[in-house]
Amino acid sequence: MISSELWHHYEADKRIQGFSPNTLRAYALQLKMLVTDLGDVGISRVTQYLLKEYLVKQSDRLKPSSLGHRIRFVRSLFRFAYEETYLPNNPSLKLRESKMEKRVPKFLMEEDVIHLRELLEFLYSTV
Repeated sequence: MISSELWHHYEADKRIQGFSPNTLRAYALQLKMLVTDLGDVGISRVTQYLLKEYLVKQSDRLKPSSLGHRIRFVRSLFRFAYEETYLPNNPSLKLRESKMEKRVPKFLMEEDVIHLRELLEFLYSTV
């Protein structure tokens, strides 16, 4: 089975599970990029090493959060292939996401809080 055939089975499964059309479009884009890089190869030819090479190439130009999304998609796709017995083993099993840096929360300035309070008072007074 080649990657594009696997995609049709995977997409159907995710539709049954109720995934949104936007999520499925994002997954389709992730698959397109994977196939562009690796080729539409037989899924049994995909190895952990091949997936890691692909992700290393992608890591040079992606933010950690985008790379994380790509890793989660690849893991999900190959986990599906393994669970549905299209593959005898899961080449993505040991792929891990890099640690994300924690963002410092943005605080409102006192002036913003005053404007927000005034807006809320106005809205509640018109109801």
